This record gives sequence, structure tokens and C-alpha cells, in this order.
Amino acid sequence: MSHKKIRNGIIDTCLEMNRSGLNQGTSGNVSHRVDGGMLITPTSLPYDKMKPADIVEMNFDGTFSGRHRPSSEWRFHRDILKNRKDVNIVLHTHSVYTTTLAVHERGIPSFHYMVAVAGGFDIRCSPYACFGTQELSDYALKALEGRTACILGHHGLIVLANTFEKALWLATEVETLAKMYVHALAIGEPPRLSDKEMTQVQEQIKRMSYGQAPDLDTVKDSPKVKGAVVAVAKKAAPAKAAAVTVAVKGAAPKAAAKTAATATGAKRPGRPAKAAKAPVMTATALEKPARVAKTQSKASAGNAPVAKAASAKTAKPATAKTTAAKAAKSAAAAASKAASKAASKAVFGMKRGAGVRSKAGK
Repeated sequence: MSHKKIRNGIIDTCLEMNRSGLNQGTSGNVSHRVDGGMLITPTSLPYDKMKPADIVEMNFDGTFSGRHRPSSEWRFHRDILKNRKDVNIVLHTHSVYTTTLAVHERGIPSFHYMVAVAGGFDIRCSPYACFGTQELSDYALKALEGRTACILGHHGLIVLANTFEKALWLATEVETLAKMYVHALAIGEPPRLSDKEMTQVQEQIKRMSYGQAPDLDTVKDSPKVKGAVVAVAKKAAPAKAAAVTVAVKGAAPKAAAKTAATATGAKRPGRPAKAAKAPVMTATALEKPARVAKTQSKASAGNAPVAKAASAKTAKPATAKTTAAKAAKSAAAAASKAASKAASKAVFGMKRGAGVRSKAGK
């Protein structure tokens, strides 16, 4: 069995026609072009019982092979596919509202712009002819000139497409238009769009089918891709400035400042000077506490300007300079306090020692 995928597609399409309400029972039929002919649904076989092997293969000369006879409407399927090289699928259905218009031998005029989806300014209705006859096929071909849909008088609907999905979509659109038109007629005959207006609609549809915006060339206010605009803006911006912006925006405050400074070529901010350590007491300090305390105090006090100067030399930012000064000042105060305390202890110890010796002498 050849063309299994197409056979399954035909069955799935028939089942969807009935499920969606486009058709009832076995009144509809579907065909698909193959080399030298077509595959078509068999006559009078329920869709839910249809298997791939039940689909009939026919040649354009009218001969067929398979376990069933082809649909009774095989003639207009054959003639359409033989004469319309632009399509691969013929779908026929007895959808309710389209058939309602068919029994009045009324087509669908340009009362709504979506009529243009069938390829013209209207959807024609052919004269009546008995089903399965060559006369019906001839009428159908005539009604389909320049169109992908037509109504068969007192009968139903035919749509043409290149995929099963598109065929079902178009059949649904035409049925919806027929429904709207029938309802509109309850109020009265609706006004028609002019040929000029329908021509504009067709142009819009063509542009959309080519992947373009629906606006005509004369329309300047067309949508623009947001990503493309951003890309151009990024390309135009200086690389160095972009680096600084990203660093400052995305990083933590300290890391951002460091990244920004590196990107712009600035030196790193200096670090505040380390706090001076408290002087270490030696044996000499115990012997001469007053002099040592005075010397240590001066030395500690003298460290502050040095630390401040060193900090000022390295640090450019005002914050670093201020921090270094405060640290040096705190260090000097701590050193002075420690020296005074040590000296006092030493003096107290010496006095206590002298007192002990004096008592011993007595």
C-alpha cells in the first residue's frame, strides 16, 4: 500500500469534518493529488470505520484500484485536480449554513472583508446539477475560476487547498461567513464593500502570506522589532562607557566602584593606614618610668601625621583620606593611654618596693 501518510491524512480530515460539525454522516468527501491521479474517499463507508487501505487510488483517466468504489463525486475531484495545478486537495462538505445559501442559489457577496480568503471579491454559487454527474463537475470548475471555494446550487460546499489543515481552515471560514450572512439577511440585504476596498484586502492578505506586515507600502507607521532597536543602540554606544554602566548597575557597591574605576583607567582608592600598635614596655621603662612614658607619648603622637601623610599620598578619594586620619588619631590616643598606664604601674611598683625595703631596715 502506497502513500500511507496521505491516506491517514484523508481519514483524519473526514473525522474532523464530522467532529466539528462541518459535515454529517458520509455526505462529504476528500481527495489528495498523487502522481498521475489522486487518492479519494470510498463511497458510503462511515469515516470511523475507514482504514488506510480503504482509500481508493484513481488515475485521471477514471480507472481505479482498491477494495471499494470511489466517492460518487469523483468526477469533480478528478477534473479540479487535473485542471488546477495550484492545489493538491479537494474537500467537499454539506455544512449547514453554506447549504442554506445553496438551496436559495445564493453565493456570498462582499458583505465582509474575509470573503477575500477564497481568492476573489465573492464566493460564487453554481447552478444546480445532479450529484455525481459531469454537468455538476463542469459547473463547479466554472464557479471555482480564480477562487479556492464555491457553493454548489442546492447541494453544498467545495474548498481547495494544499494541506489538510488549510482545507479544514478554509471550510470553517466559509461556513462562518455563510452563517454571518444568513443572520445579516434577517435585518435586510447588507451593504457591499467596493471592488477597490476588496482589492486592498487582497493585497493585505498577500503581504501577510509572504511574512510581511499587513500594511501597504504607503503606510509608514509599521511595527518594529524591539530586539533589533536595542541591538543597534548597544552597537552605537562606546564600549568603555557600556562597561562602566554594566559594572555599576549589576555589581555590589564596592565591586561596582572597583570595576568602574578599572574600566575608566582610574587608580584604585588607597587603603586607610593601619592603626599604630601600642609600645612594648621594656626593663628600661621600669627603671625610668617618667622619661619612658614621656618618650613613648611623643613617639605615638608623632606617628599620627606620618600615617595621615602616607594615607594621603596613596588615597585620592576624600573618604579614604578621612578614614586614615581618624584611624591614626585613634591609634595615637590608644598608644598614649597605654604608655601612661604602664608608667603609672611602674612608679607605683617602685614606691611599693621602696616602702618594703624601708620596713625591713627598721
